[in-house]
Amino acid sequence: MSWIDAIGQAHGRSAPAARIVSLVPSITELLFDLDLGDRVVGRTGFCIHPRERVAEVPKIGGTKDVKLDVLRRLAPTHVIVNIDENEAATVDAIRAFVPHAIVTHPSAPADNFALYRLLGGIFDREVRAEALAARLQAELDACAALDWRRETVLYLIWKKPWMTVAADTYIARTLALVGWSVTTPPGGERGAARYPVVGDLDAEVARVDRVLASTEPFMFRERHVTELRARHPGKRIELIDGAMTSWYGSRAIGGLAYLRGLRAGR
Repeated sequence: MSWIDAIGQAHGRSAPAARIVSLVPSITELLFDLDLGDRVVGRTGFCIHPRERVAEVPKIGGTKDVKLDVLRRLAPTHVIVNIDENEAATVDAIRAFVPHAIVTHPSAPADNFALYRLLGGIFDREVRAEALAARLQAELDACAALDWRRETVLYLIWKKPWMTVAADTYIARTLALVGWSVTTPPGGERGAARYPVVGDLDAEVARVDRVLASTEPFMFRERHVTELRARHPGKRIELIDGAMTSWYGSRAIGGLAYLRGLRAGR
């Protein structure tokens, strides 16, 4: 039996002694939630959850600056990567000495079903994968059951320059489940297509219902929200936990519950 990853590669069942390195923070967390923590032998410095357990796992650099020499010494049998988060050239280099490079690419919350089953199947954790799938389905059903008031939002991910997200991103598709629609700012072509630069912040804030300042990748904090509110009095501007909107894997389950609570409270 085999399982197919995001680029069509077939992966068979791993041996019980598989040595896994994750180059994707949200997937590192998912591996622990699948009860595979004892097989994780390497992670990036951005893989910070579950905090109390990943501290013991060696770091191999960042998502885009992997230390290949360190990775090689760990002798992994499987390395898990993501199309958006890891450089293609790095993944090609990894394939030269790692037997299995598993490629992932969730683009919407519902894609997590396939992700759970891919890793659960390869690493003999189907029961746990199905339990996560059931919990995710319950959250998706809860979101779909509510009649959200539609709002347009500016979701800020960076400052200097101000940047936001396009509608074809995982973040935007997650926000849409609770009635929030992101807008593409005029002049957005100056930035990457999926993460455009906001050319005129004041004009963009004026044309949306709400501004959400994310805690990642830029670390927006309450002081930034206070500054924005002073600059745009009367506009709804608030801080939002970026991990709850951008992390897929098992975090997506809690993320949807978080967003429902956020909307219900306001």
